[in-house]
Amino acid sequence: MAKELRTERTDDLFKQYVIARIEKAGERFEVLVKPDAVQKIRDGKEVDVLSNLAIDEVFRDAHKGSKASAEKMKEFFETDDPVAVAKVLIQKGEIQLTTEQRRQMQEQKRRQIVQYIAANAINPQTGAPHPPARIEIAMEEAKVHVDPFKGIEEQVKDILDALRPLLPIRFEKARIAVKLSAEDAAKCHGDIRAFGTVVKEEWLGTGAWVGVVEMPAGMQTDFLERLNAKTKGNVETKILKADQRI
Repeated sequence: MAKELRTERTDDLFKQYVIARIEKAGERFEVLVKPDAVQKIRDGKEVDVLSNLAIDEVFRDAHKGSKASAEKMKEFFETDDPVAVAKVLIQKGEIQLTTEQRRQMQEQKRRQIVQYIAANAINPQTGAPHPPARIEIAMEEAKVHVDPFKGIEEQVKDILDALRPLLPIRFEKARIAVKLSAEDAAKCHGDIRAFGTVVKEEWLGTGAWVGVVEMPAGMQTDFLERLNAKTKGNVETKILKADQRI
């Protein structure tokens, strides 16, 4: 179903949407797309492109509202379907951001990166995870640049390299052996699988459950606290090893 251009004032419209643009042989093709949809589409996630466009039109100049030629779209993109062309523009085009849009998107991506590092990294000197606030402060001190349109994992290695002069830090996988009573195993089953991967498990004759759970090392403290809270301390755990990953 075709979408009609919203009735917001033009300046408000361009605050809510960004321009994805490709120029070819003197021809310009632009669409207006929601900023938070750009990275999802570029990451290959399933996204309803149409619902994230201001209007299902490809423009030659979005600010002027002048539409791109259907013949030129067919020539350069092998289709004149505006949604199909829009997807190509979003995936491969230049994204035009206002200063405020870039600031907001960088801040959102920065928070995501901080949480990712906190969940996956530890201080190798203590074996404990770094609090998110400590990671964030170190990123500021290291003047880490965050690209709002690059994936988290794509940026993390360079960010870790920048942080290491300020923080002892590395990514590890932790393996934790767990023993639960039959009653507690039923209560904790979902939590165990939410935190990590069960690499080994066995049900004992008493009904007790024993297993080995692998997870990002930065999550082990939260994992152990969750199990202790759920079982009221009636759990046996042992950290077996940590395999260095980065």
